Amino acid sequence: MKGWKLLFLLVVGGALGGRIPLAAQEGSDLLSSYTRNFLKSSSSTRIELVQSALADPRLASQVGPFCDFVLSFSLQYSDLLRDDPEQIALTTLVAQRIGDTGYVQAVQTLWRVFIVYRDTKVRVAILSSLAKLGRGDSRIIENLNQFLTNQNNLFRSGMDVDYEILSASIAALGTLGDGSSFPVLFSTMMTAYPEEYKKQAVQALGMIKGDYKKYLIDVIKKNPPLEKLAALNIAQERPSFVPADLGEIAEAALEVALSLYPVDPEEQRAVQDLRYRSVQIIRDNRWSRASTLVLKHFYQVQGDYAKKPEEKAHFLDAIACLGVMGSSEAASALSLHLGLINSTMERTGQFDREVLEAIINALGELGDKVAFDYLLYVGYLPYPADIKTLARNAMNRLRW
Repeated sequence: MKGWKLLFLLVVGGALGGRIPLAAQEGSDLLSSYTRNFLKSSSSTRIELVQSALADPRLASQVGPFCDFVLSFSLQYSDLLRDDPEQIALTTLVAQRIGDTGYVQAVQTLWRVFIVYRDTKVRVAILSSLAKLGRGDSRIIENLNQFLTNQNNLFRSGMDVDYEILSASIAALGTLGDGSSFPVLFSTMMTAYPEEYKKQAVQALGMIKGDYKKYLIDVIKKNPPLEKLAALNIAQERPSFVPADLGEIAEAALEVALSLYPVDPEEQRAVQDLRYRSVQIIRDNRWSRASTLVLKHFYQVQGDYAKKPEEKAHFLDAIACLGVMGSSEAASALSLHLGLINSTMERTGQFDREVLEAIINALGELGDKVAFDYLLYVGYLPYPADIKTLARNAMNRLRW
């Protein structure tokens, strides 16, 4: 028996690679004593020893390294011990306590134990401590972000998730308050979890400080279509955003929407709505920096309207948006369409009043002389008098 214990001590001491010498180097005879006794103890007495160590006021300054030592033991022998109730209780105890020590050197050990131990209490305790020790640690925050993302994806695929662990993950990311967690928590808020967890995600989002414009743009760029649309809608409701903020967010949304061609019908509708809504916001805030994207959208809607007259409302929005872009390219595109309307009128005597009026008004707003010949020709065709007057007024606004 003595020979077995000695062999066990040598094996464990070597496997933990430097944990005990490090404690000794720190000059703590008491810490060294506790770690030696821990290795000598049986599984049934180990937790009592740890409880005594944690309650010993003489060890107060070394509780962090001691807990890290015990966690390393749990990790090293996880294949044998991770399903053992006594080891689970021990690991939960030190994982919870280490968060109060400020011993940030333990965060990677905590994360590795989190990956290996699947017990709910262990994982919740680790997440609680990571929330206290992981602030500013990009690697830990990235790992937590990815874990919560995976939980969201599992739930959406129809699999069950552990709600205690889910809740602790949300709370940890909220407490850490890193901006990189915003898209993940936003996605959690949009997932069809029970209402209490969605509310918790909203609260966690509120704990993240920083550039909300950037955070919403990140969601629009990275998250699924329905979440992109939700982010754009939320941006409109944020009272602190000035027109330039809304314009920049809508520009990002339009750029993303124009590049997406989803197969899923629900996502198709979300992308279309994202495109139409972003154009309205760009128009309302006169965000001319998006001119190239608005022009691309105009040509797309122009084609849609040619095939589906019911798309007229979106076409009218696109025309109005081009009218506030202030670019020669916008004026050229609208002038060419006016030329097409004039040609149709000349051949058939038919025209769409709403579209014609929208284009004339937009050209007047742009004031680009490229429109002169097209507006002038309106007066030579058998349009109603009010249309001709509208065209003359637009001509008077052109800049030479």
